[in-house]
Amino acid sequence: MKFTFLCVGKLKEAYLRDAVSEYMKRLSRYGKPEIIEVADEKTDENASEAENLRVIRAEGRRILEKIPKNAYVIALAISGRTFDSTGLAEHIRQLTDGGQSHLVFMIGGSLGLSSEVMSRADESWSFSRLTFPHQLMRVILAEQLYRSFRIIHHEPYHK
Repeated sequence: MKFTFLCVGKLKEAYLRDAVSEYMKRLSRYGKPEIIEVADEKTDENASEAENLRVIRAEGRRILEKIPKNAYVIALAISGRTFDSTGLAEHIRQLTDGGQSHLVFMIGGSLGLSSEVMSRADESWSFSRLTFPHQLMRVILAEQLYRSFRIIHHEPYHK
């Protein structure tokens, strides 16, 4: 099993890099995790809707260029499907049992994912109706995948 986190931007804070690194190390017990970062676009807080759309599309083109052909693609978006921990573990088990050997998780930048990127996704997930910083989502995703694999393998961790 291969897991790719396809992310817009770099992690700037050391504590986030450390957390992601720890969970990626833990995930390596269950497969081959990797992170691919694409450049983010600089955007002004007071940017127009047209400028924001330009930014999302530019970041989206970079994401789409990096998606491997045979990967199963999951977009992280507020509007996506939600799970509890055991439900997410079961869903991941079904994907892997169904022959999916490479899961790609797309995490957009501060403005989210373009409609073109969302159209490429095989499905979308949401970890909450709350908005989280896109950099923090890497930590949340890595931890939840790790939790899911612990559940799938009947190993202690899930509470």
